[in-house]
Order: sequence, then C-alpha cells, then structure tokens
Amino acid sequence: MNENGTTKNKREWVKTAMIIFLTVMLILTFFSNTIMNYSLPEVATQHVQSGSITAKIRGTGVVESGDPYNVEVNESRKVKSVAVRVGDKVQKDDVLIYLDDTESEELKAAKDALEAAQDAYDLAILSAEVSADLLKEAGSNVSTRTYRQQITDAQTDVKVEQKKVDEWQERYDKITAQIANVPGNSANTDNESKALRVAELNKQSKDFDAKAAQNNVNKLQGQLDAIKAQMDDITVSEGDATWESLDAQSKQVQKSLREAQTVLLNAQSALNDATLAYERAETAYNNKVASGDTSGTITSLQNQQKSVEASLNEAKKGLEAKQSALTELISKINGVLGLQNQYEAVTKAQEEVQKQQQKSQNAVVVAEVAGTVTTLNVTAGQNTTPGTPVVVLQPEGKGFFMSFSVTNEQAKRLSVGDKADLVNAWRYDDVEVTLSSIKTDPQNAGQQKLLNFDVSGDVTPGQTLNVSVGQKSANYDLIVPNSAIREDNNGKFILIVESKSSPLGNRYIATRVDVEVLASDDTQSAISGGLYGWEFVITTSTKPVEAGKQVRLADN
Repeated sequence: MNENGTTKNKREWVKTAMIIFLTVMLILTFFSNTIMNYSLPEVATQHVQSGSITAKIRGTGVVESGDPYNVEVNESRKVKSVAVRVGDKVQKDDVLIYLDDTESEELKAAKDALEAAQDAYDLAILSAEVSADLLKEAGSNVSTRTYRQQITDAQTDVKVEQKKVDEWQERYDKITAQIANVPGNSANTDNESKALRVAELNKQSKDFDAKAAQNNVNKLQGQLDAIKAQMDDITVSEGDATWESLDAQSKQVQKSLREAQTVLLNAQSALNDATLAYERAETAYNNKVASGDTSGTITSLQNQQKSVEASLNEAKKGLEAKQSALTELISKINGVLGLQNQYEAVTKAQEEVQKQQQKSQNAVVVAEVAGTVTTLNVTAGQNTTPGTPVVVLQPEGKGFFMSFSVTNEQAKRLSVGDKADLVNAWRYDDVEVTLSSIKTDPQNAGQQKLLNFDVSGDVTPGQTLNVSVGQKSANYDLIVPNSAIREDNNGKFILIVESKSSPLGNRYIATRVDVEVLASDDTQSAISGGLYGWEFVITTSTKPVEAGKQVRLADN
C-alpha cells in the first residue's frame, strides 16, 4: 500500500510540474513579442505625402570685388604713415599714404645720370673745334663761353615771356571766376570797373617797362661777362691792341650797364606805385560788388576778360617766338660743335631730376577715384615697390559679387533678379544680394549650375555670406519632414517602416531608401527616390536606428 501510495504521489507531482511548465511556456510564448518590443527602438512615423513647397535654395559664397582699382607708386619710397584703414570710404583726391621727403632711389639715379651727362657735355665743349664759318659769323675771339652766354640770354628771354603768359593766364582765370560768382541782382559798377581797368593797364605798362629794363640789364651784364672772358683768353702773343680794344668795349658796356641799372630802379619804383594804385582800385571795386549794388558787373567783367584774353594770346605768341629762337640757337651752336646729342641728354636728365624732386617733396599718395579701401599692402616704415599696388579700392558704383553651385533641378526654380535672404540677417547692415546670372558650372558641367549674385552694401572682399534664394511655390509628389532626411558617406536617405507578418503578430523593419532632395523649406523637403507615396517614414526614434533592424511604433 505504501509503495503504491508513493508511486501515485510521484505521478501527481510530475503531472503538476508538467502542467506548470506548459503553462509558463504558453505564457512566455504569447507575451514574448511584447517583452521584446520593450527592448526595441521606439520610432515616430509620418506618411509620405504630396503637396507644395516654397523652395529655398541655400548656399555659401565669398564676396569678391567687381572692379578693383589698384593704387600704385611707381618708385621706391619709404612710407611715413598710412592715413586710411581697410573699410574706410574715401573721396577722390583724399590722402591715402604720406611718404618720407627723402631722396628716392629713382631721384638718386636721375642725379647721377644728370651729372654724367653734364660732364660729357662740358668735356665735349672744351674739346670742340669751332668751325671757321661760325667764327666768321660771330666775329673774332669767339669762345665756348660766348656760346654759353648766348644760350643763357635766350633762356632768360624765354623765362620772361613765360612769366608774362603765366600772369595773363592768372588774370584771365581770376576774371572768369569773378563772372561765375556774380549774384543775379547785379548793380552798376561802371565807375569802379573803369577805374580798375585804368589802374590795371597802367600796372601792366609799368610792369612791361620794368621787365624790359631788367632784360636790358641782364643783356649788358652778359656782354660784359663775355668781354671779360675774351680778355682772359687773350695771350701775350696776341698783342696789346686787341686787349686795349676789348678794355675800351668793357668800359663802354659798364657805363651803359650803370645807366640801365638806374633805369631799372626807376621802373621798379614806378611799378610799385602802379601796383598800389591797382590794389586800391581793386579793393574799391570788390567793396562795391560785396555791397550788393552790382548791376552791370557781368558785362564789365566780360569786357575785361576779352581784353585780358587778347593780351594772353599776344604773350603766348611772344613765348612761342622766344622758344623757337632758343631752339634754333641751340641747334645751330650744337650742330656746329657736334654736341646735339650731348645737349639733349643733359636736357632730358634735368627734366627727370625735376620730376623726381617734385615727387620727393611733401609727397602723398591720393585716391584717384572715390570708393572703399579693401586692401592695404604697406605700413609705416616700409618701402613701396614699383608695379605693386599699395592700396586697393572698390570704386563707388562698382559692386561686389559672389557665387556658388546648385543642381540643375534647383536652378530651374530660380530666375535672374531673384532677391536672396541673408542667414542671420541681423548681423549685416544694409546688404542686398541679387541673382544676376545662372551659368553652367565648369567644374560639373553636366549636373551643376553656377549662381552668380550681385552684392551691395556694407561688405568687404573675402567676407563669407550664407544666403537662401527662391520664392516660387511648386507641387511635388513626395514630401517628408526635414527630420526624416538622413545622410552618410553614400549620400542622403530616409528610413521607412515595412511590416512583416509572423505567427505572433506583425513585425516592423526599418528599411533604407536613397533619395535626392529637390527643394526644402523650414519644415519639409521634397524628395525623389524609390517610393510609391504611401510609405511611413521614420521621423524620430528613442534609440539609433539602423536599416534592416526591427523597431516598434510609437502610439501616434
């Protein structure tokens, strides 16, 4: 009985254990899917849909100068100070750079060249053989000193005539300015104008007399110097008669010179009196004009202008005549002496020295156009380099530009003239970006277009701008949230959810679909790819999601 009871108890225990095991297995089988789901990434999804997007194409470009203006110094000079900074706006003739008043290398070279040319010329004169024809024409005892004096006298005549031209030109310009500044309600100034004209004519006459007297003194002094030079050249063998003749000529010229100097002093005194009278008449005239009672002023000034213009033209003719005479004299003398080439070399060297000296005194570099300073290539203490710009300007009215590439599909939705919006526009002051042209991108001619933009406003070359452009709405078959767009080394893609049936229910698998983004706005993107349009696309997940892995759906 005990054995049977024991056996029966064992059987009951085994039966109970089997029932418990089967029950547990059944429970685990039915709830395994639920348990596993808690370990899977939870994803939020959204239907791929159709609709419209206002395309905003974004890109980044570097601002470049449209037409830069290079400011150069065509000599080696030391920079004293720089008056501007990058970004400064300058007007035409504004000072950009101050240069030291030291001799430039070009000036030193010019002086050396002049010294060499002058030495060659002097040596040629000393060694020249004067032809018999010129000796006969000029008289006996003609020396190279005489030639020099002749040239000096002719040069003096040219300077006198040039001064006349300058003075008449100054008077002409002054009257022209007065005419331009006469107010509309002119009053009668005939009396003052006539008095001023009489004083001016008298001053001109006295000035002419003084210049003629000065010129006569200069000529007599030149003759005296020439005679003394001839006396110095006479040797004992030439006899006392020649020396005595020259001595008599010297005394006669000295007497004439003293008389001429007296005439000059009287002429200068008369000129001073005439100048004071002219100044008083001019003051009276100006006071009448300033009083507002200036009717008839323009007519009076125009008459003065015509008279001065006639005198100016006469002075110019006189200058041309003296210049021609000087040129002819130099050509004649140098032709005889065979010194034409040497003289021309000296003249050119003198002109170059004067040119370089003018550059070396109070030298500044100024802006030849109005614009904005974009580049500074020198600082105080540095030397300029010929051919290298010291400053680069962006001229007024000459804009900036920038460019970047987009796909052909994106370019189709843009038009020349579209305005671009700046990303972080609050950082920029009055900057405007406009699409100016759409061209084939030479780096990728088949698939890319180059967008070129005109840029205006407060920008500088080298500055980077981020912009978005495009204001056209377009319809698309496939639109997804921007959060659904993913990207790796193989390009852009989305993950969609595919459902697979199993004995325990449906399983959801993340599947990769490669796409191309056609257009985007702030929340959505239009795409193209291997889709039908009804798929669920993953937008967010609680854990990283990989293609081919199982996920669980969030309760939407």
